[in-house]
Amino acid sequence: MRAGTGKEGTGGEGTGGEATGERLGAALEGGCTCGRIRYRLTERPLFVHCCHCNWCQRETGSAFALNAMIEVDRVVLLAGVVDRVATPSASGKGQTIARCPECQVAVWSHYAGAGEAVAFVRVGTLDTPAACPPDIHIFTSTRLPWVALEDGRPVMEEYYRRSEHWPAASLDRWRALKG
Repeated sequence: MRAGTGKEGTGGEGTGGEATGERLGAALEGGCTCGRIRYRLTERPLFVHCCHCNWCQRETGSAFALNAMIEVDRVVLLAGVVDRVATPSASGKGQTIARCPECQVAVWSHYAGAGEAVAFVRVGTLDTPAACPPDIHIFTSTRLPWVALEDGRPVMEEYYRRSEHWPAASLDRWRALKG
């Protein structure tokens, strides 16, 4: 089953320095801590955000959130059923977080701006998170002062324009998604 709406059950350059929009040679798989939830990404993500906003810091209990944006039809849920938890967001429009009902690990989110068509996969839940380093650092105006941003990736004080940072293949996929 594809990760989407409702209860979800079994069933160039960019993103990690790899060509975006290509089928993966070896699928990226991931899951929660207890193993009840397992998923597979069937393509490389559109783009990977390292978000340093206060909301992401609070929700993750960490200095930032690392999210791989990917079309929901390219996330295959291999095992388990996620709980969908509605939470507030800085935009005021909220987000829906897909969590394991057992260990409560967040595996992905859906934000109002991208809607249900895009999953923001938590990179740390991938079996090989090093395969998806950030493409950009966002909302760095609120980054914690001890976080050094020396990886050569673009650093944005707030958000950014997709057209200025996303690879062409990702922009094409985004346009197809938005119709």
